[in-house]
Amino acid sequence: MSRLAIRVNGRRHIVKASPNTPLLYILRNELHLSGPRFGCGLAQCGACTVHLGDKAIRSCVTPALAAAHKPVTTLEGLGTIQKPHPMQKAFIDHQAAQCGYCTNGMIMASTAFLQKNPHPSEEEIKKAMSPWLCRCGTHFRIVAAIKAAAKAMA
Repeated sequence: MSRLAIRVNGRRHIVKASPNTPLLYILRNELHLSGPRFGCGLAQCGACTVHLGDKAIRSCVTPALAAAHKPVTTLEGLGTIQKPHPMQKAFIDHQAAQCGYCTNGMIMASTAFLQKNPHPSEEEIKKAMSPWLCRCGTHFRIVAAIKAAAKAMA
């Protein structure tokens, strides 16, 4: 185990971890954040998505060492209950979750997507979100939420 300095949600943390430890384990077990979730452990489902710098990444397969050089933002770092991020608010307003397990990944991925493409078409949204899995079938609500957030963030 080594001591590793990482910046998560604007705060610096010193954690004890192997450089190869998945970032997700540090976020959940060391920092007690519940936004990123363990889903598949294979970077397929997207439940563990966080931002590393300005890029949406799968934290279940990202080594902790990668976070030593770029800031990490989790769902908890986007907004607060009192002042949610426009994407969080749009997901709430459009009821874009049923079980809610994938919602973290969808919000983090769509926020990063809109930073690169602030005025996407519906087809661009669907294509960008296709790697994130929602088994509950709320895809239409998710697309509507991303459209609404794009307008709010413009």
